[in-house]
Amino acid sequence: MNNGKVAIVSGAGGGIGREIALTLAKTGASIVINDIGVSVTGEGGSSSPAEETKNLIEKMGGRSVIDTNSVDNWEGASAIVETAISEYGQIDIVINNAGILRDTIFHKMTPEQWLSVIGVHLNGSFFLSRAAAEHFRKQESGAFVHMTSTSGLIGNFGQANYAAAKLGICALSKSIALDMKRFNVRSNAIAPFAWSRMTNEIPAETDEQKERVARLKKMTPAKNAPLAAFLASEDANNVTGQVFAVRHNEIFLFDPYEPIRSVHRSEGWDVESIGEQAIPALEAHFAPLTRSADIFSWDPI
Repeated sequence: MNNGKVAIVSGAGGGIGREIALTLAKTGASIVINDIGVSVTGEGGSSSPAEETKNLIEKMGGRSVIDTNSVDNWEGASAIVETAISEYGQIDIVINNAGILRDTIFHKMTPEQWLSVIGVHLNGSFFLSRAAAEHFRKQESGAFVHMTSTSGLIGNFGQANYAAAKLGICALSKSIALDMKRFNVRSNAIAPFAWSRMTNEIPAETDEQKERVARLKKMTPAKNAPLAAFLASEDANNVTGQVFAVRHNEIFLFDPYEPIRSVHRSEGWDVESIGEQAIPALEAHFAPLTRSADIFSWDPI
């Protein structure tokens, strides 16, 4: 499916990124394993996670190279793409998966907590995609797959930084799909459900919390990899600008924001008429303050 292709997978040292890298390798792609080996919150640094992924790929007879540059700056992202070019002579697939978590309730969130998460998730997705875009444009082919989250698509507590970045990634993906369609370049996003080091800090103290964690543990990172590998392949040449989610054995397609209701006043609106007429007519259609867990309330299928 991906024979002869070269893929960059950011955050490929473990979890979802590793599983996507392994699946892409199984389908024939050569892999640039990008990972700086930091903790979930972005501290530290080690090449060990990337080396473990490389060993797994080599055991199955695949080809891979490690890159430890960070995606959160233009120089690092450009260097990652140059690793693919210098090692394999081309770049065909970019999987934007790298991420960190610094969860804090909004009114206690520090500027540093905000900027660090936005920097890796949203800025990193832009930098790496933009660095690859010139090659994609010249060869008139290429595929981007970006990892988003239902924390952004739906909502969650204590994740203003993460949610904003992840919803921003959906807009970035759509914009890439629009701007690069004429070059036969595709861009899609996946909201993965998986139990990994990014979710193992979820509290499990009450019976309800323990039951939720038990459900989450059924959703392994590997469940998300087949869709990513498919979207990266030429078999998906008619799929672009879409947002999917994978939840155990379920695949969801998300509807983008579109107008759902309108009100009109021939003489125009003033402050008083908005409160007296517009809002009462619209409020039955207001989006509720739901979280991801409220929407996906059933056990993984």
